[in-house]
Amino acid sequence: MNITIRPATPTDAAQIYAFITELAVYERAAHEVIASADDVARTLFAAQAPTKALMCLADGKAIGYAVYFYSYSTWLGKNGIYLEDLYITPEHRGIGAGRDLLRHLAQEAVANDCGRLEWSVLDWNKPAIDFYRSIGALPMDEWVRYRLTDDALRSFAEGRRAAA
Repeated sequence: MNITIRPATPTDAAQIYAFITELAVYERAAHEVIASADDVARTLFAAQAPTKALMCLADGKAIGYAVYFYSYSTWLGKNGIYLEDLYITPEHRGIGAGRDLLRHLAQEAVANDCGRLEWSVLDWNKPAIDFYRSIGALPMDEWVRYRLTDDALRSFAEGRRAAA
């Protein structure tokens, strides 16, 4: 099987959206996807969009994707890459496609003098955790991720107290 990685284009938006929904189902969070294929096309491929995407193909057929953006480490004084999504269809896992996608991102990070490549993984996703450990990635156990969304985000932005 010939695996290729290429930058995503606007014509990939519907396929990326399909993969996003498949990933959300796998992560037991399908109900949280409120984006549409049009949203993906409009935001991911907008002029000056902060995000980038890669398509993974096997023998010319799309089997996965990655969405990422550049971050910055004040401690390192360097940019980094944050991997938002990495997905390979279940029937194509284990053939090296995920490794190829991550390696492509690692090569981009090295070529651009980035200090890190990082991502998050659900704590129950043992296959992913095992894979990440196998390539030398280490968990950042001492850091806890926080998030503001929806009403809490709007309330805080407007200077109001969030509902408890």
